[in-house]
Amino acid sequence: MRGAHPERELEAAVLRERSLLFGRKLSLACSGGADSVALVGVLSSLSQHLDLDLRVVYVHHALRRSAWQDECVVLRIGATVGLPVDTLAIDPGNADEATLRERRYSALAEHARAWGNDGVVTAHHAQDQTESVLLALFRGAGERGLGGMRARRSLAEGVELVRPLLAIDGEALQEYCHARALPYAVDPSNASLDVRRNAVRAALDALRPQFPGLDRAVARAAAIAGNAADDEDADRRAARRWLAGALARRYGREASEFGRVEALLAAIEAGGSGRYALGGGAHVLLRDGVPVTE
Repeated sequence: MRGAHPERELEAAVLRERSLLFGRKLSLACSGGADSVALVGVLSSLSQHLDLDLRVVYVHHALRRSAWQDECVVLRIGATVGLPVDTLAIDPGNADEATLRERRYSALAEHARAWGNDGVVTAHHAQDQTESVLLALFRGAGERGLGGMRARRSLAEGVELVRPLLAIDGEALQEYCHARALPYAVDPSNASLDVRRNAVRAALDALRPQFPGLDRAVARAAAIAGNAADDEDADRRAARRWLAGALARRYGREASEFGRVEALLAAIEAGGSGRYALGGGAHVLLRDGVPVTE
């Protein structure tokens, strides 16, 4: 998303995830950082198009002095985009990172229930997904852990955790903030390599110039592992394998990459019509879910 209008590109990318969002009442978790500020900005812009009822929520951990500045940033963003903002305070005590995360999610779930919202939205993006998968790998996790973060999962009874930005590059979110002149805070604790996720992030930043497709590749692997862990229907797995093989034989291996196969399979299942690109200049034409010869 490095074109002349990154805000339009991000909005188009979020609209492709409309099935996660349309017609919902949602609590938007905002820390004041660029990722979550972009989330608030883009969903507020699309709220009428997607029929959304939104509230912004900031969870105050009181772990560092800059937390008050972060809260001010969130309040400013709410005022800028015209959304109500609620602040929740949690007592960090001596809790470790995992416990703090659970307390934060619990507070967000309670916020959603209090306002009759059916979902909590977070700004986790493609780089976050890569970090999560690698951390799971280093812990020796099985397929479920290697599946990374899900785009949606139950957070509490009647409340879903929704992550519509998992396919989006984190830099695109920062570019969106700049394009729309939205202020954001920078968390100084992100520089501490004593935090495992930060150490993994620093190593990945060093690797990305040598592996420009790193995040897409990890996302594909996570999707495959996640589907296997969720006991996906055997017929659908067989259909994916057959379709991947057929595309590879006719158009080459590039056409049989997981993302392209999954998109084409979803279009066939939905009875879609149109031309679906496969890479390398190849494409498939569908009419009511059936491949046709041009």
